[in-house]
Amino acid sequence: MTRTITHFVDGAARPGNGGRTAPVMNPSTGREQARVELASAAEVDEVIANAEQAQVGWAKTNPQKRIRIIMKWISLINDNIDELARTLSLEHGKTFEDAKGDIARGTDVLEFSVGAPHFLKGEFSNSVGTGIDVYSMRQPLGVVAGITPFNFPAMIPLWKAGPALAAGNAFVLKPSERDPSVPVRLAELFIEAGGPAGVFNVVHGDKESVDAILDSEVIQAVGFVGSTPIAKYIYERCAATGKRAQCFGGAKNHMIILPDADLDSAVDALVGAAYGSAGERCMAISVAVPVGKETADALRAKLEERIPDLKVGHSLDPEASYGPVVAKPALDRISQLIDEGEAAGAELVVDGRGRGANDAEFDGESLADGYFIQPTLFDNVTTDMSIYTEEIFGPVLCIVRANDFEEAFRLPDEHVYGNGVAIFTRNGRAAREFADRIRVGMIGVNVPIPVPIAYHTFGGWKASGFGDLNQHGPDSFRFYTRTKTVTQRWPDGVATGADFSMPIMD
Repeated sequence: MTRTITHFVDGAARPGNGGRTAPVMNPSTGREQARVELASAAEVDEVIANAEQAQVGWAKTNPQKRIRIIMKWISLINDNIDELARTLSLEHGKTFEDAKGDIARGTDVLEFSVGAPHFLKGEFSNSVGTGIDVYSMRQPLGVVAGITPFNFPAMIPLWKAGPALAAGNAFVLKPSERDPSVPVRLAELFIEAGGPAGVFNVVHGDKESVDAILDSEVIQAVGFVGSTPIAKYIYERCAATGKRAQCFGGAKNHMIILPDADLDSAVDALVGAAYGSAGERCMAISVAVPVGKETADALRAKLEERIPDLKVGHSLDPEASYGPVVAKPALDRISQLIDEGEAAGAELVVDGRGRGANDAEFDGESLADGYFIQPTLFDNVTTDMSIYTEEIFGPVLCIVRANDFEEAFRLPDEHVYGNGVAIFTRNGRAAREFADRIRVGMIGVNVPIPVPIAYHTFGGWKASGFGDLNQHGPDSFRFYTRTKTVTQRWPDGVATGADFSMPIMD
């Protein structure tokens, strides 16, 4: 019988009422491995109501006690990381080691959240006026929600849930229906760590569920990661209903390679950043910008030499460089964009279409129907082509040649997306100028995927991010709390009469 993935509510699995389900596929084989229940709007409202009841007691819990639960949660996640990574690989398609990295980067933020008692401290001013003191305190918002993508089914839910829970909120997670098992397991481990029932609920669904979250009067804030059109939709709808929102969208990340760069190091970095996880990362490098013909020709030659060494295979194959993409529609879209690039006149140096996995089977399972695409390389791409303007979200790398530094600089600076960018050079002055001027949220200098560590914020600019506060780092506690300011005086019992003027502190 096909396994059914249920919602997780009030500390336990909760079967749905509506009967709607969606398939959960194994991308390596193209076969269905489970069904996930899809909640109706009424069911989402019930989940939110349960969280609202649980949040009151959780907010009253001493922050240090909340943190001890999160510390235990971290320990349980680490104890179960192999199980989590295997499940993640089989539903998403990324390799086992890559899946472990997905989980580890999530627990990094949980570890940062252990500092919640410090981040929740307010401010105090003594004697701002005669006998008058002022202090502020940071308090949780109440019930908050995360709507998270398929490409990081552990990391991004933990990025959202960790700071939200540490700050005293209840958290409702709507994960991707494509790979929902790991988010449910993370919620189970939170309960095993001692977390109260109802504080971390998981509800599965589609647009109906998302809209129910956005329209709820109880939900106070929404964190989202996904495509730019949906990020913009969620941001606007949250604004209309008075919710806080941090919404992160698409990307088109460039790597600038200056003539003085260590080209072998740049190629190593580029191959991993472009083709790792089948290109299904919001921080993947999809555009290489070599400066000067000599640099471009040498870069292309080295890429042509390296790409055939990559192995595309089953997500649990320890020899695989990367696995399948997540779904057949994703595979079809990537292939269509490659078609468009070729038709537009870009030079298709390495064509990955229709070539499947390197092996016919793995562990007795046929890979013939898996969602595999081999690494693809274009050269002489121009800025009017769809393979340059659109986020492909697949293992496709475009070379856009630039004559000089300024021409190279303008490419990421003027692109509609502004998530991440990298520059490879030995010239410190050029790198410093680049980092200072570029209109992109995250910059790598001789680092291919400039993902900040947990105590620095993560977020893009322009069409890559909507909202003024980013994920993790200090911004996360600012996002999931609000400040209350108290002005207090303890009178001595002597009446002074009414004052109808604006008070002046003296």
